[in-house]
Amino acid sequence: MDIRELEIFLTTAELLHFGRASQSCNLSPSALTRTIQRLEDELGQPLFFRDNRTVQLSPSGEQFRTYARRAIQDFQSFHTSINKHHQITGSLSLYASITAVYSLLPDLLEAYRKAYPEVQLELKTGAAEKAVAQIESGEMDIAVAALPDQRSARIEFLPVMTTPLVFIAGKQLATEINQRGDAVLNLSQLPLVLPQAGLSRRRLDKWLKKNHIAPNISTEVSGNEAIIPMVHLGGGVGIVPQLVLERSPFSDAVVVLDQAPQLEPYVVGLCSSKRNLQKPAVNLFWQLAEQQLI
Repeated sequence: MDIRELEIFLTTAELLHFGRASQSCNLSPSALTRTIQRLEDELGQPLFFRDNRTVQLSPSGEQFRTYARRAIQDFQSFHTSINKHHQITGSLSLYASITAVYSLLPDLLEAYRKAYPEVQLELKTGAAEKAVAQIESGEMDIAVAALPDQRSARIEFLPVMTTPLVFIAGKQLATEINQRGDAVLNLSQLPLVLPQAGLSRRRLDKWLKKNHIAPNISTEVSGNEAIIPMVHLGGGVGIVPQLVLERSPFSDAVVVLDQAPQLEPYVVGLCSSKRNLQKPAVNLFWQLAEQQLI
């Protein structure tokens, strides 16, 4: 068996679907099946239990998955060590929101620049909700993004931190809300300042639908950072990740509302495609992030 066969097995073990696994590995279904059969013949044990409708890992498959992951990690570490004296060149493109640039990337970028000075860095800033799309389209190598609820098998994600979603209001509106004495915010009456798209918008929309609430949306903006000044200017109640609020120059001008619904928090980290991670400059940045951020 070789590293490529181990990677094919791990993809199949993750997706538990031979058709989707063959597409992810850029193989024909018959070629993927032959690869799995070769591994099973070599091991003398079935790795999957499968019928016309379901695919499951066998007990031997569960053990082999642990071995395969460790073997690939060991190979990557070995490959890096024997090439550490070779000059790493090329380019590395990064996409992040302004908040991510200020909070997560400075030390990491400095360490990477010192270790690999010949790599050309390209940093593009933009709305956080567009980060994963930048990777899926192949436009960028690595992005700082919130872990999506549904992940593509072709995208790798490195969790770095968790940050709550908080509801905020300008000081005058916050005082009026507190005077009402409501146990929970009445989001059907209060004007809302919301992101046009993204994870926080989807999670709020899901909560509103579950509770049969028609929201009063006054403003929609692109990017979490823009929500805070709009709230400060009296636009209404906004929802932002706490990390964004802490880094905002307007953080002292707004108030976090305690009566707000509790939504699932953000898991923030790096994302990249499996294809991008095969590039030495990208893979080395990923490994450095694992050492410094986790």
